[in-house]
Amino acid sequence: MSSTLGNTTITPLTQAQAETIADWSYEPPYDFYDWRADEGDLAELLDPARRGDRYFAAHNAAEELIGFFGLGQEGYVVGVGLGLRPDLTGRGLGLAFLELGLAFATYRFEPLCFRLTVAEFNARAITVYERAGFVRTRSFMHETNGGTFPFVEMERPA
Repeated sequence: MSSTLGNTTITPLTQAQAETIADWSYEPPYDFYDWRADEGDLAELLDPARRGDRYFAAHNAAEELIGFFGLGQEGYVVGVGLGLRPDLTGRGLGLAFLELGLAFATYRFEPLCFRLTVAEFNARAITVYERAGFVRTRSFMHETNGGTFPFVEMERPA
């Protein structure tokens, strides 16, 4: 794990990195998170004006792109989105990766609280978030990927 995530750096996402991430393809059922599964999400990722300064790339010591973070501040809360490169998922790296992003977000935004949302079927991610101290705050239906799906909102103190 340390060789994959060790000495990770987080930098603003470049256009080239956004285009690389847009082509990532996850194994089912996690292909639900493929950027190309939702035109609106894809457009936000690929358009620098829509993406703004909310997206960040994570690189390991070998300067390989290993994931990304989407961070948005609303008052004292920072919303967190994240994704590991598909070949790195399911290998026990999620908690360390999430904690890297939260440490970066704490430094950058000084929030009081973190909030994230996750598809309800994604028990693997929910387990990681719970291990990081997140608790479920609500369930809701969300339109994405051409349908409406159950999601869970989770929060934890910063």
